[in-house]
Amino acid sequence: MSLISTRDLTKAFSPAVVALDNLSLDVSPGIIGFVGANGAGKTTFIRILLGLLAPTSGSAAVLDMDVRGDQMAIRRVVGYMPENDCLPIDVSGADFVAHMGRMSGLPFQAARERAAEMLRHVGLHEERYRLIGGYSTGMKQRVKLAQALVHDPKLLLLDEPTNGLDPAGRDDMLSLIARTGTEFGISVIVTSHLLGEIERVCEQLIAIDGGKLRYSGPVAAFTELTERLVVELDDESPDLAAALRSRGLDVDGNATQMRITVRDDSTYDVIRDAAAELGAPIARMHLTRHKLEELFRDQVVAHG
Repeated sequence: MSLISTRDLTKAFSPAVVALDNLSLDVSPGIIGFVGANGAGKTTFIRILLGLLAPTSGSAAVLDMDVRGDQMAIRRVVGYMPENDCLPIDVSGADFVAHMGRMSGLPFQAARERAAEMLRHVGLHEERYRLIGGYSTGMKQRVKLAQALVHDPKLLLLDEPTNGLDPAGRDDMLSLIARTGTEFGISVIVTSHLLGEIERVCEQLIAIDGGKLRYSGPVAAFTELTERLVVELDDESPDLAAALRSRGLDVDGNATQMRITVRDDSTYDVIRDAAAELGAPIARMHLTRHKLEELFRDQVVAHG
């Protein structure tokens, strides 16, 4: 059984605005990252999976259920954490999560018990009776995660779960997501525009841009594609970049700083030899990353 399967999935809001463009992919169970720059089509994709938006054309299935005809059945087995802050401010965390459990079909007592369990899981046990309006941003994100888990879903869809959090809060949320996937044994899809977050918790990666699939495969393989070596020089050496390009390296930058794609360990030898021949005074080298936009501009090829 595929977790998610799409064929030529397209969503056009107008002739000029195409959020998803003939997207075809098969997603296996696990913890999966779904990345793309803001506006790439990630939220549209999730809303189609939940039956909240109808595709313009093509097909999509969640756990072998069609998104056009099985919306209610899909929602019974999928937990959804939206990106936007949409919480009631005059309700306690316990009451809200229990209510969401009831909405998913749990009996009253079971919903209360599950709410208490999930709030403990996300670290809000002590604050469960406080009104949500008094919660911090981090606490609001946690209660959104708790309500997504309360009905024991088979698949969890998390839309930008670290949105609005400070670095410490993002670390805590990412750790919680990883623990949720492993402890509960459910599949998780995490959307983000930050590749570094996805690498920390996900095994598989889907990358889209402009509604088109750019990559689908292991996170580790995509990480190799994104590595860039920054070379900084003490003085200008205008000939070094050209010399490196003539040796087959992908180089951009200027006479004092350049970014070079790392193919393998031999890249460092090529740089050393060219710098020595030209007397180029290298001050330091350090690894950085392509921005997602740069990768997509270069048309990263999707993997099967």
